[in-house]
Amino acid sequence: MDRSPGLSVRLKLTLSYAGFLMLAGVFLLVAVGVFLLRQGWLQTNESGAVRVTPGTLFVRGFAPTAAAVMVFLLVFGLLGGWILAGRMLAPLDRITHATRTAAAGSLSHRIHLPGRKDEFRELADAFDGMLAQLEAHVAEQRRFAANASHELRTPLAISKALLDVARTDPDHDTGELVDRLHAVNTRAIDLTEALLLVSRAEQRSFTRERVDLSLMAEEATETLLPLAEKHGVTIETHGDIAPTTGSQTLLLQLTMNLVHNAIVHNLPGEGTVWVNTGVGPRTVVLTVENTGEKFTPQLASTLTEPFRRGTERIHTDHAGVGLGLAIVKTITQAHDGTLTLTPRPAGGIHITVELPAISRNWSR
Repeated sequence: MDRSPGLSVRLKLTLSYAGFLMLAGVFLLVAVGVFLLRQGWLQTNESGAVRVTPGTLFVRGFAPTAAAVMVFLLVFGLLGGWILAGRMLAPLDRITHATRTAAAGSLSHRIHLPGRKDEFRELADAFDGMLAQLEAHVAEQRRFAANASHELRTPLAISKALLDVARTDPDHDTGELVDRLHAVNTRAIDLTEALLLVSRAEQRSFTRERVDLSLMAEEATETLLPLAEKHGVTIETHGDIAPTTGSQTLLLQLTMNLVHNAIVHNLPGEGTVWVNTGVGPRTVVLTVENTGEKFTPQLASTLTEPFRRGTERIHTDHAGVGLGLAIVKTITQAHDGTLTLTPRPAGGIHITVELPAISRNWSR
């Protein structure tokens, strides 16, 4: 946007300092002049007090001195104001430099403004915090794009290999080829839909409505019950009504992902999954806990990264695409909630999702 040139902030502050100093000088000199005029209004001689006109005396004696003082105040105000304004605005120069550096693509630069906490220090610290978050977000997006490209390239490469085999070997079993292509394409479609779901949640392009997390837990449990029975996993669900606001579709997907992960990453034939909902003072809570192999806190903290898996890939019809907990994290953040993963001492993991409780005066 083109803007007409104007005075710099430093020059404006300098003129303001000088102007206030000159104004104070004028008031001071006027007060002194009035005092001298009153003192010189009466003069005493041998015959007593007589009235005289002091104007000439005032002009000749006081006015030149007052003019010299005003000139000195003007020069002193301009010079001192320029120096003081420069010292006061020096932190803005560092912030401007950091802004231009970040705009050029370097997000690792930090201001680290020294000194005591004041308005400039708070601004610099807030800017440093914003740069840190932006750098982490950009790094996460780059990793996500790289991982997504790798994951999408795999099924495409497999499909190409299968088609090459079919072209060079016309006698190859067509039914087996179709089945394998179908499985590969299904995985690619699932991955693409998961990526679109992540993008939709990140953009918060959904309509908020009243959602009961306990109903989401019941629906997810009923839907995934056949999978749990196939894996020999028992699901226990209980809890209170947990009303919040958000997208019913996304929150159902969040719950489905948590329950699905708890089932497939469990002890085969003897595992258990606990799904609970509750209400706090300001939040509603959904917890999903399961038995399984032991996790370290370091490994648990990485499970929400895209395409990270706590165990080896499971070659079943319900194998995931490595975005289950990443989608859960994105949906939770899109609903202004928090996601916590805590390893269980006996094995397995305890996952907690906290979302803002529905406001009493909220209306659909």
